[in-house]
Amino acid sequence: MATRIPIRRRRRTKIVATLGPASATPEMIERLFRAGADVFRLNFSHGTHEDHAARIATIRALEQKVGRPIGILADVQGPKLRVGQFRGGRVQLQTGQPFRLDLSPTPGDVRRVQLPHPEIIQAAQIGTSLLLDDGKLRLRVTHRREDHLETEIVVGGPLSDRKGVNVPDVVLPIPALTAKDRADLAFVLEIGIEYVGLSFVQRPEDVAEAKAIADGRALIMVKLEKPQALDNLDAIIALTDCVMVARGDLGVELPPEEVPLAQKRIVRAARAAGRPVVVATQMLESMIAAPSPTRAEASDVATAVFDGADAVMLSAETAAGQYPYEAVNMMDRIVARVEQDPGWRQLTDAARPEPEPSSAGAIAAAARQVAHTIGAEVIATFTSTGSTTLRVARERPDCPILGLTSSEEAARRLAVVWGVHPLMTQELHSMTDMVAKALRAAQAEGFAGRGEEVVVTAGVPFGTPGTTNALRVATVK
Repeated sequence: MATRIPIRRRRRTKIVATLGPASATPEMIERLFRAGADVFRLNFSHGTHEDHAARIATIRALEQKVGRPIGILADVQGPKLRVGQFRGGRVQLQTGQPFRLDLSPTPGDVRRVQLPHPEIIQAAQIGTSLLLDDGKLRLRVTHRREDHLETEIVVGGPLSDRKGVNVPDVVLPIPALTAKDRADLAFVLEIGIEYVGLSFVQRPEDVAEAKAIADGRALIMVKLEKPQALDNLDAIIALTDCVMVARGDLGVELPPEEVPLAQKRIVRAARAAGRPVVVATQMLESMIAAPSPTRAEASDVATAVFDGADAVMLSAETAAGQYPYEAVNMMDRIVARVEQDPGWRQLTDAARPEPEPSSAGAIAAAARQVAHTIGAEVIATFTSTGSTTLRVARERPDCPILGLTSSEEAARRLAVVWGVHPLMTQELHSMTDMVAKALRAAQAEGFAGRGEEVVVTAGVPFGTPGTTNALRVATVK
């Protein structure tokens, strides 16, 4: 990479910014990065492969310009369940009236419409709820036949062509990856990105399928947006690499009062397993059209930070909004301010999970404790895959974490991880070399000055993935 420009975040929680029409130019992407974006999300529900390839090339060029690793998240669409079309484009459904969902492509009316998903018809039971148009309308199944469902309209309203269908009560026999997703995956894995966002996850098998396709070329970030995923939460988190609390669809399929509790549960489980966790959707929603957020939105971002999320995400605010730069800048300000509050540190310490029952987990926990006891300025971690740095980040130390690696891929993957300042360095040859490189990096990056102490941790033998077994304390000379 190029000669590094002094860019050091004043916060531990990372920011993910979605790119789109409002943020497609190289100038805007650089502005968003300098304002605080650590990872850029590409939403494959929109845009062509050519569009996304151009944005990836822009991010890589920016990375070379600033000399900093930047992560890229390719968020694949997943199966989209929708009703068919209506004569005239829309109808008004009345509460209490019957309504049929069938397989016929004939345009619908106030009595029926196509549901081009036989899997839903087969999986539904009497009493199953169907939510239409992001939950604005609710139907209840009264009869099930081979080729259609008879329902009662519980909550009516206007319904137009191709509106979405959610089925919160049932595990649907639908794979998380569609043919489009597989084509998108092949494209991004060939071009090279860090994370794949996996939509519509219901079961551990969905994660295993995506991981087999990625084959180590990208990390899998499961989007938890289905109630069925919460029923399999621990098994899903154990298989995945990263987690996203996708509150959009989760908020449709769960009652609103359940969403904050689900968010906290997911963050706790991911923290305990040492998986980076991102809180996403509608965080600064009003900034799509306004230069400042509501006070409630600022509190929502703060809650995610207090919960211990590794990162918070902006969606339409930066992809299609009128104020993409202001949204990232505001997110950065809110996160930084929360992390200055003594209550944030108290909650972070109180929520720390027990150390992992392994020598690597013990070393990571010891690095945090030693750094706290001696007042070290930074913990320098040497890693070939990112695992050593992840373990230390799981402990949420008082001081920043330098994620030192000779792997460009690992450095980019650490961009989403709490408290980590990823940095490229040369391969190690000895413990003496390790300490010398750590001290030089800590001083050059502005983390420690002469006479200040640095805690250094790594796996020995060097370059062997998964071994965190060395801990040293050194002083900058």
